[in-house]
Amino acid sequence: MPKDAIDTALAAARRVLSTEIAGLTALRDELDGAFTEAVDLLAATKGRITVTGMGKSGHVARKIAATMASTGSPAQFVHPGEASHGDLGMIAPGDAVLALSNSGDTAELGDIVAYTRRFRIPLVAMTSRGKSALGEAADVTLVVPAVDEGCPMGLAPMTSTTMMLALGDALAAAMLERKGFSSADFQQLHPGGQLGRQLMTVKDIMHIGSAMPLVPSGAAMSEAIMEITTKSFGCAGVTDAAGRLAGIITDGDLRRHMGDAILRTPVDAVMNQQPKTIRPQALAVEALGRMNQYAITSLFAVDAEGRPLGIIHIHDCLRSGIA
Repeated sequence: MPKDAIDTALAAARRVLSTEIAGLTALRDELDGAFTEAVDLLAATKGRITVTGMGKSGHVARKIAATMASTGSPAQFVHPGEASHGDLGMIAPGDAVLALSNSGDTAELGDIVAYTRRFRIPLVAMTSRGKSALGEAADVTLVVPAVDEGCPMGLAPMTSTTMMLALGDALAAAMLERKGFSSADFQQLHPGGQLGRQLMTVKDIMHIGSAMPLVPSGAAMSEAIMEITTKSFGCAGVTDAAGRLAGIITDGDLRRHMGDAILRTPVDAVMNQQPKTIRPQALAVEALGRMNQYAITSLFAVDAEGRPLGIIHIHDCLRSGIA
């Protein structure tokens, strides 16, 4: 490709990006109390937040609905055209509506707007014209600054849709913080893919109950060897009279203490009295990192008092796709 063609393409790209950055900067600087009112209204919604819009605003609305739903604010997208042919039934008392329209006079939104007013369903508008039909009808109007579009002809929505998308992200983030939505909550809604694996906790994959290789303090090594052999974790935990993890015996400890009297030796004489442990609520990736750090293959998950609640093996992490 000729150099001048490359230079022209880069110049166009930089011009569009600069225009959109300017739009986002203006949006940030002009945020006011209406944004807080919108967050108050949407966060208080007992049902679903219906996000709607036509054309390019509709595409942005779909993404905003998806972002809200994935961050603890149940949401759905309803197409304004379909709403006029039965999908208004998807909007129920207790719901709220977030409607997007750059002009604020999108005819296709008329039925949804009228429906919210008739049944007293809270309506938040996102538009560049606060004095438009949509802006005047809404309970809260978020005015997107009127700035140049990235399109060189000023026709195709570019900067305006970018600002709407960013404003939707800002609403979702503010509601997330308002509701105290945690990474554990996030994991519940994202069980699949790499993100879900990164957020998986020790509790999600640990072995519990009778699957744990445990022997009481004072037991003979013969009992510990049986636990190590049958439970296949390469170790056995030793618990004291209060049920706390007092130590651990590994395959390596067996080899170091091997002798004629090993079977009659009490476990307390062989065990490591400072076993490496982890909280059940810790991320599984943290458990994997700790096992790699100490060159071990298993970790007991213990509660605040040191009682074993489960055990995790390095193979559990690998099987779950955590690496």
